Amino acid sequence: MSDAPDSGAAAPASLPHVETDLLVATCTPGGELVFRNDAWQTVFGDDEENPWARLQEGDRREITTALNRAAGGSLVTNHLCQVHLPDRDEPVPLLMNFLPVYLSAGAAASRAETEDGPERNAGRGPRPVQAVTVTGEVMAEPASWTPSQTQRHRMEALGRMTMGVAHDLNNLLSALLGHAELLQKRVEQRGDAGALSESVQTIEQVAVDGAALVEKIQRYSRREGQSEFETLDLSALIEGCLTLTRPYWYNEPRRQGIAIELERDLHVTPPVRGVATELREVFVNLILNAVQAMPEGGRLTLRTGYDEGRGVRAEVEDTGAGMSADVREHVFEPFFTTKGEHGSGMGLSVSYGIVQEHDGDIQVDSALGRGTRFTLFFPAVEEEPAGDEAPKESAPPSRRARVLIVDDEKRVRSVLGKLLGLKGHTVEQATSGAEALALTENSGFDIVFTDYVLLTGDADLEADANVDRVMSKPFTLDGLEAAIRELL
Repeated sequence: MSDAPDSGAAAPASLPHVETDLLVATCTPGGELVFRNDAWQTVFGDDEENPWARLQEGDRREITTALNRAAGGSLVTNHLCQVHLPDRDEPVPLLMNFLPVYLSAGAAASRAETEDGPERNAGRGPRPVQAVTVTGEVMAEPASWTPSQTQRHRMEALGRMTMGVAHDLNNLLSALLGHAELLQKRVEQRGDAGALSESVQTIEQVAVDGAALVEKIQRYSRREGQSEFETLDLSALIEGCLTLTRPYWYNEPRRQGIAIELERDLHVTPPVRGVATELREVFVNLILNAVQAMPEGGRLTLRTGYDEGRGVRAEVEDTGAGMSADVREHVFEPFFTTKGEHGSGMGLSVSYGIVQEHDGDIQVDSALGRGTRFTLFFPAVEEEPAGDEAPKESAPPSRRARVLIVDDEKRVRSVLGKLLGLKGHTVEQATSGAEALALTENSGFDIVFTDYVLLTGDADLEADANVDRVMSKPFTLDGLEAAIRELL
């Protein structure tokens, strides 16, 4: 096996320059390495019999899976693994991508006619993958770098890894939210409006909040601005947080033989402006902190009200151990924690930042042995007077359509197909672009949902002349139906 191109062929001067620290290799569809650049051999070595020897066993299995998926036509990106280098005591992270390579359409047709004759080539399926290009980037810095270079590299590497993880999380949340919707539909059909329906709704809310958190990470990585505020009922939002955290303040303490008494004092208040997901994050964090402060049990109290001159008030109070004056002074500082290795020190500092972004204020009143009370204030907004307009009629259902779903994630394809099936649409699925093109040759479709173009876990895409709509994962049945109704 040769690791370098034929020296007898001069490289065209127009070929782009590849940085030496970018790992590049070419594999056959069966996984045999046929080309490796110098950077690749520096990291993985030159062992032809066992080219993945420097990876951990689990990573070797995942690499094999990624290669097989790419050989089947799927693009596999942002795969993170650990590689052992001879000059380092600890393994270093490696970010890898696996790209299927096809023959050009003309070359594929010519080859097929040569092998089978033109009459046998008619109606042929998608072009087969001829090779897999693998690229990699070591996410560790050279030992010779200065501290500023090291810090900058780590932040850039963290950003790239974060975006890859965010995309994968959105795929998982898509499956979770979709199946929660399917389950909710079955509950509604049975007429069960009890605890099961409430639990399903809570699962849906967790998935939606998780997607919003991922979107927040993506916005931060791209340095985008805050999402738009909406008008919120703070008491209703806090009630939802109590439902969400019920396993922590009710079920788990009872399992441990202790009891946490809940006291609600939630009043009707003027609405506030804010981001529901972020305010839920604040109150969930405060509730969980209160529960953790009462390991022997106690009373958890939540109140809301309205104070003239200060705005809408919310309180979260516990009868736990309380704080010393020194702890109380530093409680909102980043990385300050009293939980040792079990705490990040970011919960209250993040909550403080969110409250500030909402033009609010948060105060703490606590003393050792006397419990803790957090009091939050938010500006009230005047409710818009009800107009005389007639209520809007519900949108008419979209006509039944033939839909093609293209996505390399089986869970996403499956739940999307089931959701669209609930509305009577006819659905076919493809795992790759090549398979999708083959299906379109023999069937006509009204609409195509395809990953990386229309339906994506990465929100950093925009529609163009060839794309009618960009939808970010996770999706809802109502959102899918609205898109189909608009496009058809």
